[in-house]
Amino acid sequence: MDVPALLQAARDAGVMIATAESCTGGMVAVALTDIPGSSDVVERGFVTYTNRAKTEMLGVRQDTLADYGAVSEEVAREMADGALATSGAQLTVSITGIAGPGGSEFKPEGRVCFGLARSGADTQTETVEFGAPGRAKVRAAACDHALALLIQALS
Repeated sequence: MDVPALLQAARDAGVMIATAESCTGGMVAVALTDIPGSSDVVERGFVTYTNRAKTEMLGVRQDTLADYGAVSEEVAREMADGALATSGAQLTVSITGIAGPGGSEFKPEGRVCFGLARSGADTQTETVEFGAPGRAKVRAAACDHALALLIQALS
C-alpha cells in the first residue's frame, strides 16, 4: 500500500483524514502516522472496540447496535458519519468486523464492514469477506482495504 501517495493526495486535495476503527484497533491510524509529516493531513483516530465506545465517541445509536449488531454496514455507516461529525476531518473511514477466532453462522470470522464518509457526499458502505486465515491476516487485510478506500476517495 502506497501510504505516502495517499497522504500526498490528501494534501493536494486539502483534506484531513480521521479513522474510526474497531477490529483493527488503530492499525489504519498507525499506518498513516508512521509516515513523517502525516500530521498535516491526519486529524485523529478513534479506536472504538466496544459498543459503549462506539456510542459515546461516535454517536452510534443503541437501536442500530441492537437491530443490526456491531458488525454491520449500518454500524459502519454511523461510525464513519460520527467520526466526520466529531472531528475536523473531511474524509473518514470506519472498520468493524470479526477478526477471529470465532464468529457465527450469520456473522462468520473474517467478515469486515467498512464505511467511508466525506464532507458533501453520501456515505458509502461495503462488506468484505476475508475468510478465516487467522486474526492477524484478517486485521492486516482490513487495514489495507481501508487504506485503499481512502486512496480511491482521493483519486
